[in-house]
Amino acid sequence: MQYLASIVNFFLGLGAAVFVPVIIIIAGLIVRMKVKDAISSGITLGVAFTGMTMLINFMTGAITPAAEAMLETTGISLPITDGGWTTMSTISWSWPYAFLMFPLVIIINIILLVMKKTDTFNADLWNVWGKIFTAVAAYYITGSVIIAFIIAAVQVVFELKSADFHQHRVEKMSGIPGVTCTHKMVFLAAPMYPVDWVLRKIPALNKSFNASDLKDKVGIFAENHILGFILGVIFGLLARYDLAGILTLGVQCATALTLFPVISKYFMQALEPISNAVSEFMQSKFSDRELYVGLDWPFLGGANEIWLAVIWTVPVTLIMAFFLPGNQILPFAGIINIAIAVPAYFVTKGNVIRMLILCTIFEPVFLWVGTAFAPFMTELANTTKAVELAAGQMISCSSIDGPIQTYAFSHVMQIMDGNFIPLIILLVWVTCFVFYSRSLIKEKKEDEATEK
Repeated sequence: MQYLASIVNFFLGLGAAVFVPVIIIIAGLIVRMKVKDAISSGITLGVAFTGMTMLINFMTGAITPAAEAMLETTGISLPITDGGWTTMSTISWSWPYAFLMFPLVIIINIILLVMKKTDTFNADLWNVWGKIFTAVAAYYITGSVIIAFIIAAVQVVFELKSADFHQHRVEKMSGIPGVTCTHKMVFLAAPMYPVDWVLRKIPALNKSFNASDLKDKVGIFAENHILGFILGVIFGLLARYDLAGILTLGVQCATALTLFPVISKYFMQALEPISNAVSEFMQSKFSDRELYVGLDWPFLGGANEIWLAVIWTVPVTLIMAFFLPGNQILPFAGIINIAIAVPAYFVTKGNVIRMLILCTIFEPVFLWVGTAFAPFMTELANTTKAVELAAGQMISCSSIDGPIQTYAFSHVMQIMDGNFIPLIILLVWVTCFVFYSRSLIKEKKEDEATEK
């Protein structure tokens, strides 16, 4: 058992930029791609992941000091440190039973594929830590490893079904055939759906207004580099930087928004051959089926709408952190919140105005859930020494993926203690998930009918 854990930990230690391409190369060879093509696709995907990570780190490094400066001017005390998703991943993998999640995810995927209950082959095995994160909280609430894994298994099933339902919209919006998104961050799209449904009833908000439309209306001011520069300057002013600092932050934000679409093209270059190969292979084996490759979110990184929403959310998060009742987390490492922008992008089909409204409405959830998870993650960090914390210091994340679902799944067993709130939240989320999924299925059928 220890030997298996060592193997799993070794591969995970390679990082997503190496681990995921290895999975893609192996999958390519299984579906009979030429060796050179499989290796080329895998390495190109590694380049894309590395480039996207570099840009996000660059953007985080530019904006976080400005955000910290804004916080210092308020004098408000928020005791929970925001370690971001990377720290949460490190702490999650330190759980003694974490390595068992890896085979569980693979086995469930294979069973559902064989039973024809999913059409998604999940290649995003790097994000197994997201299931561990949920399981850790469930374990500390129930004290049962078995219950923790059962809850994680249910999450795996929902991730695959969500990927199935989203595939048509993902392909239409990304332009990459045969792929979908299996990341749990898309779970937030379900509770966003009824809110977006209401917003669409407002005539002014029920029009096409993506980044391209914005460019048509305001011209050069919607160009990536100009818009990034303007936003950077605004942040610099709010942080009370000097002139040099303001202009530097403006250029840094302009650089990030300009390069994100460039990097995203490498995802398409890497993924199109493997998705075509998987499709051809499965058609030869299962003539009545079309399988999709499930991936992490970065292949969507070329959507300017996502980055506009991300940047918008930074000041919104800071303001809410100051005044939101019940919040105790100081936004820091998780300030670049992809987990709120991507589901908003999906549910609105890229309508920028509705995306910004949804991000504003749902941002408090991230702060509340981040606060709620602090005791579990702090205890695990102190027990395993995965992260060195000062005496009395607490740690969590201000941008936990799929916060509503993660909280509801992990806390649902509190019904045994008479707390029915997590169960109610879970039932509401599942209801939203069903209605949202039906809308995605309906959209696919309508588009197919139109094509015919």
